[in-house]
Amino acid sequence: MSYALSLALQQAVYAALSSDTTLQALVGTAIFDAPPAGSIPSLYVSLGPEVARDRSDAGTSGARHDFTLSVVTDAGGFDQAKQVAAAISDRLVQSIGPLTRGRVVALNFLKARARRDEAGQQRRIDMVFRALLDDA
Repeated sequence: MSYALSLALQQAVYAALSSDTTLQALVGTAIFDAPPAGSIPSLYVSLGPEVARDRSDAGTSGARHDFTLSVVTDAGGFDQAKQVAAAISDRLVQSIGPLTRGRVVALNFLKARARRDEAGQQRRIDMVFRALLDDA
């Protein structure tokens, strides 16, 4: 097992989300690898933490990547954030396209958590997806 497929997966997820017309209509270009510095959009998507585990066997090198995508908004309710979260889920259950290295065997939604921050100023939905990758 290696962590070598992580960047290829991140690039493919980012490209899939950035090119999705439904997401573009909801958040424009506000899809980030890290929470933005400076002026923060009122609604954005952030690629978040990832955990990778070996899933190699005798003939194939591979890994299981559990990664988080977050939808953050300063809106008063969860309506917009849930629309964006649904669009992300819809997009990722389709093919995300080829990786620059390896291949996606499966990509599935695992769980989500919607919450308000402690001050009640932001709403956040953290969605966890699982990608099974082969380094083929």
